[in-house]
Amino acid sequence: MEDIDIPSFFLCPISLDIMKDPVTLSTGITYDRASIEKWLYTSKNNTCPVTKQLISEPNSETFITPNHTLRRLIQSWCILNALDRIPTPKPPVNKAQMSKLLSEAASAPPHLQLKCLQTVRSISLENESNKRCFESAGGVQFLTSIVVSSLAGRDPSDEVAECSKCGDEALTVLWNLQISEAGLRKLALAHNGEFLTSLIKILQSGSYDSRAYALFLLKSIYEVVDRVQLISLSHEIFIELVQILHDQVSPKTTRSALELLALVAPWGRNKVKSVEAGAVGVLIDILLNTSDKRIAEMVLILLDTLCGCAEGRSELVGNAAGLAIVSKKIMRVSHEASERAVRILHWVSRYSATPAVVQEMLQIGAVAKLCLVVQMESRGKTKEKATEILKMHGRQWRNAGCIPATLAAFYPS
Repeated sequence: MEDIDIPSFFLCPISLDIMKDPVTLSTGITYDRASIEKWLYTSKNNTCPVTKQLISEPNSETFITPNHTLRRLIQSWCILNALDRIPTPKPPVNKAQMSKLLSEAASAPPHLQLKCLQTVRSISLENESNKRCFESAGGVQFLTSIVVSSLAGRDPSDEVAECSKCGDEALTVLWNLQISEAGLRKLALAHNGEFLTSLIKILQSGSYDSRAYALFLLKSIYEVVDRVQLISLSHEIFIELVQILHDQVSPKTTRSALELLALVAPWGRNKVKSVEAGAVGVLIDILLNTSDKRIAEMVLILLDTLCGCAEGRSELVGNAAGLAIVSKKIMRVSHEASERAVRILHWVSRYSATPAVVQEMLQIGAVAKLCLVVQMESRGKTKEKATEILKMHGRQWRNAGCIPATLAAFYPS
């Protein structure tokens, strides 16, 4: 198709790809449906890309109009040029159709409800319009009720299995819907908080896939809720996040678990809860075994946060590999990683520097690394903290003979 001269009016003004489902905005400009919906919904814009005019009702069912004439012209042109004919697209469902579909799924017995949910999934995820229609028709509330009821435990046992499958399917659809921020805030309060409790239960005992989707949803929800809500998180969520990190379900779940811990750990007593859940030891194990620079950065960010409490520092210095692996990452991963590693050593040097710890820092080469930082860094907080650490324990380290001759000139007086 690249060698054929495509008429310019067949191309989407946004992507310059040939249109498959042309639609016209109220501004009079025609786009491919997938491209304009991505512009409006995924990228969260509210203007016409060409005219820059404000689109007042991007969530209504009538703000775009299918351009059937142009679609037929494109299909005829493809046939004349011996190209595959672009199939006639399925029209988006409207709110009444979606409501009827949800009603049928809600009234179906457990053994048929799974098929209904699969139908809901295929239709709602076809395009962005269907996703928004599904959300406005109350689909999110319906799915959350399925997830909550699937964990209630019903007899007989075959119904329990069917309910569990329905819950997994509902969870999958919820994640793939890419729910708006307003919708995510409602999820935090859904069923008087039972939905969040259900997600934590899924983290405890669900399949690998359902645990991953539950984690992704929790992360999305906690990213938009009021930060005050993060203070009262239960111990269970920290235990399960640490367990996911330990299990290494997948690289994506590992990153999400690290990001969620980094988001919630600074609030209230969440540092202590994380440490009590065994986070420090698991983070050190990840740091020892990962070759992913971004993972290493996130681990060091978390360890820096957790070392802000006495319990976290105690776990770090009590781990045989703790100080050694943190020191090793200085100037080996990235500037961010080096900054965090030096901050961790600063926490330890300032508040937990027993004679044994000071001696260990000599033996593992942490002092030489700090001298390198002082030498290589021209300015900045990382150099300041490294210099401060060296000054704190200069009397013990100056006569130890561990400072390389090439670095002696840079040792603080």
